[in-house]
Amino acid sequence: MAERKKLDLRFPKNFLWGASISTHQVEGSNNNQWTEWELETAQLKAAKARYNYGHLPIWSEIKDEASKPENYVSGIADDHVHKFREDFAIAKKLNFTALRSGIEWSRIEPAPGNFNATAIAYYKKYFAELSQQGITPIITLWHWTMPQWFAEKGGFAKRSNIKYFVRYVRYVSEQLRSQLKFVLTINEPTVYAAMSYHEKRWPPEEHSKVQLLRVLLNLAAAHRKSYRVIKHVNPRARVGLAHNCAYYYPGDDSVISKYVARLSHKLSNEFFINRVRHHQDFLGLNYYFANRVMGTRVHNPEVEHNDLGWPMEPDKLHPLMTQLYQKYKKPIIITESGVADCHDVYRKWWIAESVKSMNAAIKEGAKVFGYIHWSLLDNFEWAEGFWPRFGLVEVDYKTLKRTIRPSAQWYARLIKTLRT
Repeated sequence: MAERKKLDLRFPKNFLWGASISTHQVEGSNNNQWTEWELETAQLKAAKARYNYGHLPIWSEIKDEASKPENYVSGIADDHVHKFREDFAIAKKLNFTALRSGIEWSRIEPAPGNFNATAIAYYKKYFAELSQQGITPIITLWHWTMPQWFAEKGGFAKRSNIKYFVRYVRYVSEQLRSQLKFVLTINEPTVYAAMSYHEKRWPPEEHSKVQLLRVLLNLAAAHRKSYRVIKHVNPRARVGLAHNCAYYYPGDDSVISKYVARLSHKLSNEFFINRVRHHQDFLGLNYYFANRVMGTRVHNPEVEHNDLGWPMEPDKLHPLMTQLYQKYKKPIIITESGVADCHDVYRKWWIAESVKSMNAAIKEGAKVFGYIHWSLLDNFEWAEGFWPRFGLVEVDYKTLKRTIRPSAQWYARLIKTLRT
């Protein structure tokens, strides 16, 4: 209670506390467009490791792992598909009231229109057992991976392909009807579109502003159609998506810095939300960093950086939440927020500052109903592979042993305090 009184923290009675995981990053043994790409690019990524990560202060500690091709192949990952009960027990031990997890589309529909009964039975059991632990599932339907057949048809770059995604959403919704409490249709659409169709860093490695815009608009349309499907199947389900937002602020008083900060916010944060604002019951917010704008560039030399080199400003979550709530008047849940921190030096501080930021936003009138930390487990971090460590729980990738980090133990005590 001392911590609560010291910080003067007040949260709604049924506030959701927990963490997040993603199917491809933890399940293991997936077969989708991303696994194909991993195998095609692993050797090159390993060869370019020093070029990509040599500037990081942590390079001397990660160079051996980052320089091996196997770092960039997900393989069995955390083997969560077989060890989910152990992971649920850890979540329970950490006093979680919610866990964000998901469904792997390629398992459900390995061939067009061919739905895998064994796979859907697995997910029914999976979410039922999570609920039996007293933990509310927050279900993500698409977190960047897709069946190979869908990718070969052009993925979300083709408007005509949206119907295939909606068909998958309808099938899953009908099968899991009673378990649909909180649903996220799509994870970070702007990040996926930019990294895959403009930055050439993710599959299919294209560089086209036209394709970038086309994919964004198609993902927005896919969400709107999926929203209507889910609400038809279960009107009580609360449906949204997880949108990555950074806080942009001017680093000086110049007109150009202020203008660029406002424009960046509108393009990066509001552009997509504006296209789905009437088709979401809440705002799912993924927050990792802020961007201090100096003229026409981002410059953050005065803040600490995490292992990936991202600037850490958890206090900026407060003005970002206030900004978004004032514009959209939608309840907010933090669907991801975390730090790559292999030594567990910053994670406790990050969570504490994030909690204070949420509390400040609530006091100013924002409706906030959950904090879902990224991530429950160390996992496969997409193009970077296994070396970045985001987990509240450390995973030894040789033995798959789970070890609860000190920051997670502190988070568990904080949750217990705030719920009493």
